[in-house]
Amino acid sequence: MKEKEPIPVTVLTGFLGAGKTTLLNHLLTQDHGYKCAIIINEFGEVNIDNHLVVGADEEILELNNGCLCCRVRKDLIKSLGDLFKKQKRFDYVLVETTGLADPGPVAQTFFLPDLAKMLRLDAIVTVADSRHLEKELAEAPEAGAQIAFADVILLNKTDLVSPADLARVEARIRTMNALAKIHRTQRSQIEASKILDVKARDIMAPLEVSAAEEHDDHGHGDAEDDHAHEHDGEGEHYHDEKVRSFSIVEDRPLDLKKTEAWISELLGAIGASIYRSKGILYIQGQPKRVVFQGVQMMFDATPERFWKPDEKRQTRMVFIGKELDEARIRAGFEACRVTQ
Repeated sequence: MKEKEPIPVTVLTGFLGAGKTTLLNHLLTQDHGYKCAIIINEFGEVNIDNHLVVGADEEILELNNGCLCCRVRKDLIKSLGDLFKKQKRFDYVLVETTGLADPGPVAQTFFLPDLAKMLRLDAIVTVADSRHLEKELAEAPEAGAQIAFADVILLNKTDLVSPADLARVEARIRTMNALAKIHRTQRSQIEASKILDVKARDIMAPLEVSAAEEHDDHGHGDAEDDHAHEHDGEGEHYHDEKVRSFSIVEDRPLDLKKTEAWISELLGAIGASIYRSKGILYIQGQPKRVVFQGVQMMFDATPERFWKPDEKRQTRMVFIGKELDEARIRAGFEACRVTQ
């Protein structure tokens, strides 16, 4: 019998008041074709007036559009397990985190072998308030983590800021996370197809880096993007950003054993600070591209497809994290290059 495909999971995160609950309500009223199970930390303003309590168990509610709602009173893993035990029919899971949550532990939950068979993390979607994000980044470390872990960012409430302020905030997000897709929104209005089943966490998904990151040259350049946006309104420098991203591009092949040892050492030493890593490795003697992605200490690499005859063979890596020692990471990487 063919094994069932894992059910996709989208994690909704964002700071208090950014528009996360509005987004969830918006998704619940759209005809997107999925029967969703929704896991929320607290009901708050979620529109569940027309719910139907299933049996005597108050933890699972059925919404009027057929979606199930599970309130996380306990641990996320138990809640997810309970959903499957109840054998309710659903083909998508939405997890809404609290405004102050760091998405890291949530992302790691889906690497657990038992859950990975049943569920796959599709994307972390962060709703950012374009008017208040800079203040939140200055005052709360969780805001930086929510930007760093995101695969999709809704830059929300764009109607409440000037075009210049909006451009500055978006540039700052780009400095922090070069991998995420950014959508400008008002009142969290967005098509479901842009945030559901986008397969952002599929290891085979193409490596798409924002333009700001692309001027790292081949293993020798600085991450200039930190200096491209010199000042915000207060005259602060973005290159003091605690959370940021940088990329490494290298045309020379890498030695497999050295690369494996370096990645293992790097994750052991500073893995907790590397919120995301993703890339393509050009390994000597390996006819296929090796693709990898990581969340903190969790790391996965696999040969993907054969290099095409006319394709430029090169390694491309993106790191997103907090207070990363870029010089140390680059030096470790350069020691993996094959010496002729």
